[in-house]
Amino acid sequence: MKNDKLQAIENCEHNTAFDLKEIIDSLIFNEQGLIPVITQDATSKDVLMFAWMNKLALEQTITSQRMVYWSRSRRELWKKGESSGHIQKLVSMSFDCDGDAILCEVNQTGGACHTGRPDCFYLKVDTENQKVIIQGNAK
Repeated sequence: MKNDKLQAIENCEHNTAFDLKEIIDSLIFNEQGLIPVITQDATSKDVLMFAWMNKLALEQTITSQRMVYWSRSRRELWKKGESSGHIQKLVSMSFDCDGDAILCEVNQTGGACHTGRPDCFYLKVDTENQKVIIQGNAK
């Protein structure tokens, strides 16, 4: 699904600015009102996790400068690190060209994964040997 608003600005000059609320209103949220978020370490550029946001989580993340997601399993806002102390401070946020995904760069305190590992992508695929190998230790 092509986003008309974002398609209309594809050829704008570098550093052209747009109203944030207007762009957020043009983002494509799925049938559940969610948009996918990739969270990346701002320094190492390692991908830490994948999660979802609804519009309220997105707005709270922008306002608080701390990552807030939507927990699909608990069906509530999830303020990253609220119980574990492993917070993510927002450094930068970008929307993809189609308006259907968000990339956030963060400063991560502690492990990003609920297992205590540095990131959620610790199940490494060994295609040659047809195995999945755990990388890193849990908490």
